[in-house]
Amino acid sequence: MRQVAILGVAMTKFGVSEKTNLEMFAEAGLEAIAQSDLEPKDMEALYFGNCLGDFEEGQMHMAPFAHAELGLPISAPATRFEAACATATVAIRHAALLVGAGIYDVVLAGGTERACAMGTPLATKTFAMGHHAQYESRPGLTFPGVFAMAAHMYSDKYGIPLKELKLNMAEVAVKNHYHGSMNPKAHFQKEIDVNTVLDGMMVADPLQLFDCCPFSDGAAAVVVAEAGKAKDFSKKPVYIAGMGQASCGPLYLQKDITRVRSREESVSQAYRESGLGPDDIDVVELHDCFTIAEILALESFGFYEFGKAYDAATKRETYLGGKVVVNPSGGLKAKGHPIGATGAAQVTEIVEQLREESGPRQVEGARIGLVDTLGGDFGTICNIILRSETS
Repeated sequence: MRQVAILGVAMTKFGVSEKTNLEMFAEAGLEAIAQSDLEPKDMEALYFGNCLGDFEEGQMHMAPFAHAELGLPISAPATRFEAACATATVAIRHAALLVGAGIYDVVLAGGTERACAMGTPLATKTFAMGHHAQYESRPGLTFPGVFAMAAHMYSDKYGIPLKELKLNMAEVAVKNHYHGSMNPKAHFQKEIDVNTVLDGMMVADPLQLFDCCPFSDGAAAVVVAEAGKAKDFSKKPVYIAGMGQASCGPLYLQKDITRVRSREESVSQAYRESGLGPDDIDVVELHDCFTIAEILALESFGFYEFGKAYDAATKRETYLGGKVVVNPSGGLKAKGHPIGATGAAQVTEIVEQLREESGPRQVEGARIGLVDTLGGDFGTICNIILRSETS
């Protein structure tokens, strides 16, 4: 396999947008290409992520239209990816695999989503299509319900009183909103306190409103290339050190959802491929769709023993300047979560951190970063480890 580099990254502002999916992706894609010192004609393929365009805009077969918006050559195939919330990360991983294999030299990958256009009832219904229809979504299960169950199971399994766990989950939200307040492209750029979380409306006991990430609009794109093309690149090169992806079935087969087995396998693949381990990671963009989800992820990565990560944010170990900085972008919780774009936005944040381009939220000395994206009921997990040239 050839070494693979990231040459350019870009994302739109996340939040509520009047732009179409294609307009948002064109904005991010053209910026990423320009940042790479390349042109649209240099792209050899487009790996385009989108989950719900048919519900959002009545538009399904969107990849070739994005291809046309960007002005890519006819010879560059455009392929749509869908892996629930892990969509863009999976698209980037496949781009890197084909570049590494020598099939292509340069691929544009990323995604777009316009979830806010649907409104909360339809968005909730369509997101629930990521569950198993027969056994989960039709009986009424939603993603807040899944992670509410995970919180109850975690409390019971590790003997942590639910009230204590809720306080520590609230600290996760406070931390991510603090980081997001420094991100001009975040959906929410306002700090909150623990009382804000605990006074919020109940969504799915014990998860309250501020335990949950928002529906968001937005797009993000990444230029993936053979590493030799980075030699004359004016910015600091960032390389893909390792990747992993794993899958598991519906919840009734998983039993104990305090252990995300698919994530444990995926991140192990990335560690093996990179020759790195938990102690080497400086900064993480992980899938904090709910506050309990961040806690579970930290344990899956091996940063903490199982049952021990629940108070990491409370101890400020995951803040800027902490043991390992988690979600300096604000995460899904504050940056926002346009599901087809989320993974590419996570990669964008890590690349900018490794290039020391993150302004007030810069992680000092960041050389190695981890991306973690979850799709569905832990059904798809994709991890990417990125490193700077000096690591």
